[in-house]
Amino acid sequence: MIQPDWAAPALVRALVTTRDFGDLADEDVRRKLRALLPSEPAWLKQVHGKRVIDLDARPPGEADASVTRKPGTVAVVKAADCMPVLFTDVDGTTVAAAHAGWRGLASGVLEETVKAMAVPPQKVIAWLGPAIGPRVYEVGEDVRAAFSSYPNAFVPTRPGHWLFDLYAVAREKLRGLKAVSGGGFCTHSDSTRFFSYRRSQYCAHGSIDLALVA
Repeated sequence: MIQPDWAAPALVRALVTTRDFGDLADEDVRRKLRALLPSEPAWLKQVHGKRVIDLDARPPGEADASVTRKPGTVAVVKAADCMPVLFTDVDGTTVAAAHAGWRGLASGVLEETVKAMAVPPQKVIAWLGPAIGPRVYEVGEDVRAAFSSYPNAFVPTRPGHWLFDLYAVAREKLRGLKAVSGGGFCTHSDSTRFFSYRRSQYCAHGSIDLALVA
């Protein structure tokens, strides 16, 4: 497992499972994960959108992010090239987890997650988890058009195609937070540690990020 390198308060616990831990589509692997946690992870039906569920008010459902203020509640997202992002406030009273592929990133899932935390942005800390990196993530005209306000996130490769930096856009969108760290992984290039949709077509499988208040 990977322990996020972020300035979260001591009572907040977070982890990322790697490929060695197993495929989280497997129920036995999920049971193994559950044994490490204070409660059942709040599994979402991720749809590449921007909806955020408040886990203290309703059960998990169709959404790409969740937030909780209840100790012991496990907010979780799955990712296998898309970018998982963890959030906490500086006091550790509110945590959140978001799934941000390019569609979710474009629609504003990160901004909606910060808003749902109901904490002043300058008191929020974020960590960018393992995602496909800017040296290998080639995209087409649709992605370029969706992020036209971020021209520095693109490097041209061949006609109609660019390398795209998910991490760079996320940092810009989270500007104003107290701290944003992470963003040094590449799920596609690091086949030893991570599943990758593009590399192996694990579209519903992947590594996992979660945040919880112990």
